[in-house]
Formats: sequence, structure tokens, C-alpha cells
Amino acid sequence: MTAGDDETAVLPPVTARSGETVVLRAVGSQAAPADQTMPLRKVEPDRAAGPEPVPGGRAARRKAAQGAGKRARRHGPRARGGTAETGAPGAAGGARAAGAAPPRTRMEAKRAARARKDSPGAVVSRVVGELFITLGVVMLLFVTYQLWWTNIRAHQQANGAANNLQKKWDENGDDRDPGAFSPGQGFAIIYIPKLDVKAPIAEGIDKHKVLDRGMVGHYGKNPLKTAMPWDKKGNFALAGHRNTHGEPFRYINRLKPGDKIVVETQNRYYTYEMSSILPQTPPSNTGVIKPVPPGSGFTGPGRYITLTTCTPEFTSTYRMIVWGKMVEERPRSEGKPDALVG
Repeated sequence: MTAGDDETAVLPPVTARSGETVVLRAVGSQAAPADQTMPLRKVEPDRAAGPEPVPGGRAARRKAAQGAGKRARRHGPRARGGTAETGAPGAAGGARAAGAAPPRTRMEAKRAARARKDSPGAVVSRVVGELFITLGVVMLLFVTYQLWWTNIRAHQQANGAANNLQKKWDENGDDRDPGAFSPGQGFAIIYIPKLDVKAPIAEGIDKHKVLDRGMVGHYGKNPLKTAMPWDKKGNFALAGHRNTHGEPFRYINRLKPGDKIVVETQNRYYTYEMSSILPQTPPSNTGVIKPVPPGSGFTGPGRYITLTTCTPEFTSTYRMIVWGKMVEERPRSEGKPDALVG
């Protein structure tokens, strides 16, 4: 280098305490005096060229690679070049993470297989969840059956029984009052015009043979045997569902004194007027269907009707009672009574 050159003179490289190589450059055309400190400048490594080579021989490089592999397994995506926040592959390990490189050792393969398997807790939770869903569907179907389908089916059966009964009466054409009836046999039809109720009346109060078929049952078996409408004295007592299976007595609590209740038999119509109601009483209170029911307001023998049903709705804890008194007896040959006309 000559004295007229303006280039920077490069001094022999030295190693700093941190292990990094530092190149010393002399500024100016001449070397600096011995008593003057030369400015130092750190030469940044070329990052585009990749990571710095590991100093030492082949054994040192192998040891460094093993250490990097252990750190990658311990820290996951971050050690493989991913970011700390998302675990996305970084510049150094992006290709390897995105390509889901196969495990390099048998131990890694076992760990990966175990990770893919569901834990016992997850399996139990899934099974319990499926059971609850199945149970919910079954309960929903049962409620739908009880509240909807039983009413449809019972109405079909009740309407069919009532129509068959009227057809039979018209074909026979005699004036004899019906005699004794077998359990489940229909013999009359009840109308409650205010509630738009029309249902056949069958002998007995059997749940499956009578009530669940949408019919109204007559208390006709001892010790709860009650009178028939054509009897000159007595209490014609009936029972019916308030909910499900046709629910003919669902709204009898809406009846008011003076509302009409009509019973049609083979040759006559019997019209009653509602007189009183007992909103709630225990099922054991059989006195409500006696010839002169206590609490009904009747003071002596007469021709009465009693309607009984369960209460509150959708339960069978108590019974609701409605009483009425006969006000008209009309032959079928004379046509329908005024309560059924218009």
C-alpha cells in the first residue's frame, strides 16, 4: 500500500472475548501511530448465507445437531423455527413443519401414535354425551306421543264408537231402554256444547278399555255403582281424562252454573244444568258420587249427573268434581233439545 492511496488498510483479524471474529481497518493513507487507538468495527455475518458454521471438527458438529434435535422435541414448533405466539413454522424450520416430516426415531413414532389416540377421559365424555342426546330424543318422542298422538288416536276411536252407536240405534228403531251393559260397551253419548265436547259413554271406568280410548266411563260396578240417566232417582256419575287420550274433560273447570250437559241414549235425550263444582278433593272421597253428594248443594234425592276428572293438569294427585241437575227429558223422535240446536 502506498502513501498516496485513499483506501482503508485491513489489519489482521483478531478474536474478541465473545468468540466473534473482528476485522481491524486502518483509516487513511498511513498506518496510525502506535500511541493512537484505532477504531474497531464489528463485521456482521451474512444472514442470507444461513447459520454460522459450528467451530470445531466433525464430533463437535454432530454434538451440536443432537442438541438442536433435543431442543426441537422439548419446545415444539418454536424450537423448530416457529413463532412463539402461533407456533407457525419460521424461516429455518418452515419447510420441515409444513411437510410433517416423519419421526426420526422409534421413540418419536411411539409418542406420535399415543398422541393420535383419544384419552380414556375423552372416550368416556363422548359416550356420555351420546347417551344424553339419545335419552333426550327418546323423551321428546315420548312427550310427543303422549300429548299429540294419543289424542289423535283416541278421537278417532271415540268418533267411530259414537257414530256406530247412533247407527245401531237408528237401525233397531225400538223404544226400549237399554239394560245392563258389559264392561267397555258403549250405551250413550255425552255432549257439552260450551266446550264443544262429544264423546261416547261406556260401561266401567277401566283405563285401557274405556278411558284411554277417548270414551267417558260410567261408575257402574259395585261398590261404586251409580244410577243410569233413565232412572227416576239417582246420580249418573262419569269419569274422563283431563289430559291425553282424547281429554274429553280437560276444560270442565270452565263450566258455570246453568251451562248445559246433554246425554243421548237409544231413545231419549237427557239435559242437565251445571249447578256446582268442587275444584279439588282426594281420590278416596267417594262420597262425591253418592245419590245425594255431600257438598253439591243438593238437599234431597233427585236426578243428578256428576263429572269427575284428575287435577291439577298432567297429574292424578286429586280429583275435580262437577255436579248438575236434570232439567229436561226428550224423546229422540222429537228431535234434538235446544242445547244442541244452533
